[in-house]
Formats: sequence, structure tokens, C-alpha cells
Amino acid sequence: MIEKNGGRLRYLASGCVRSGQGDLSSRLKTILEGLKEVIAEHAPGEVAIEKVFVNVNPQSTLALGQARGTAICAAVLAGLPVAEYTALQVKKAVVGNGHAAKEQVGHMVKRLLALSGDPAADAADALACAICHAHGARLGVLSTKSFRLRKGRLS
Repeated sequence: MIEKNGGRLRYLASGCVRSGQGDLSSRLKTILEGLKEVIAEHAPGEVAIEKVFVNVNPQSTLALGQARGTAICAAVLAGLPVAEYTALQVKKAVVGNGHAAKEQVGHMVKRLLALSGDPAADAADALACAICHAHGARLGVLSTKSFRLRKGRLS
């Protein structure tokens, strides 16, 4: 979670909701309840979520999509607007390069939010999405005019 005040960004919090073991429905319930707690505690005004892309492992893509859908539901149930961004849009907004490595994203998140240490990889991804939204969005989609669609992916 970040706060935007004019052109300044301030780190508020980050963390991870662990779904644990069990069947899919109980894991998704754990995610939903955890996110409801986070929303109640921090009272965000908006939510930014990264879009899922299809990768080599369809099972991983499906699981990520289900967790992402649960996160969207948590935001919508709380009455929060949801903005969605591709990984390419997030990287381009934060690093200036849509094909930046995870390490570059983490480094820029650390710099932009003046963090004392490196954020965990998952936290860096989530914070980068929030930064992308804060810098380039008004609950819309960042311009994709300079991107090309290749094999179903923006590049």
C-alpha cells in the first residue's frame, strides 16, 4: 500500500496473505478473508491489480487467476474501484522498460518509495503495480499505443 500526495509517494505497508493448505475453496476463502482484513485495517481508496498472463504452466496461470479474481472480489465487496495493468505496463511505468528484470523493478520500487531495504519479490511486484497506478492512471488504462501485440502478449 502506498499513498500519493501531489507528486510524492509514501510507502504505507506491504505483506502477503498465505492461503495455506487444503482444497481450492478453503484457500480462496482464506485469501478473501485476509484481504478483507487488510482493507478494513488500511481503508484504501482504490485497488490496482496486475493482469494475469498465460505462461508455460497452465495450472500456475489458472491458480493465479483464481487468486486474482478473489482479490478483485474483496475490493468490489468493499466498494473500491479496481484498476488492472499488464506486467508490461507496470514495468514500463516503474522502470521505463516494459521488459525489465524483476531485480530492476525491485530496485526502482526501493528508490521511488525511499525504502531502507529491498522489498520481497512479491511485495515489490505489488508495490510496483500501485506505483504504476499512482503515476499513470486515473482508474483507466495506460496508453498502449507504443506497444505491439505479439503471440497474444503486448510487447
